Amino acid sequence: MIRRALNKFYDVCGYLSAAFMMGIALAIIAQIFARMRGVTLDATEAAGLCLAASTFFGLAYTFRRGSHVRITLIIDRLPRRLRRRVEIFNCLLGAVAISFLAWNVSLLALQSYQFNDVSPGLLAMPFWIPQTGVAVGVIAFAIALIDELHWLLTGGAPRYEAPDEVGLDKPVA
Repeated sequence: MIRRALNKFYDVCGYLSAAFMMGIALAIIAQIFARMRGVTLDATEAAGLCLAASTFFGLAYTFRRGSHVRITLIIDRLPRRLRRRVEIFNCLLGAVAISFLAWNVSLLALQSYQFNDVSPGLLAMPFWIPQTGVAVGVIAFAIALIDELHWLLTGGAPRYEAPDEVGLDKPVA
């Protein structure tokens, strides 16, 4: 039951990432049409805020799909037992680092809310709005790493590796 909920959560993060990508396109299109009408519309800031949210919401989703870039030059040559230990260590290190980042980004969003910090551009958007999107995205990534660490510690094989059929030497079905 928890597995299904987590998988659904990661999928929702992926959909939110895609929605914010669409927000980038809409902001840019709105700016183009406004300029054609002689109206000043600064959509650069809005597009940048959507980019931050899209990037961080996409981390958990792409991690669970095996889409993060992994350099396995050394780890592929290790004996099976040592490789497993290195995978667990890497996952632990990533979970600790990203959890630390999630904590601090969350505190930053809270401070921005408390101090009513706003962006300096024409839009003057409260900073806590995009920072909350970034914080939730990083928290989701931390959850995905902790989930994977638990999976590895209970004897599972890494689920974050890209499937073999996606490799450059084989055609995608």
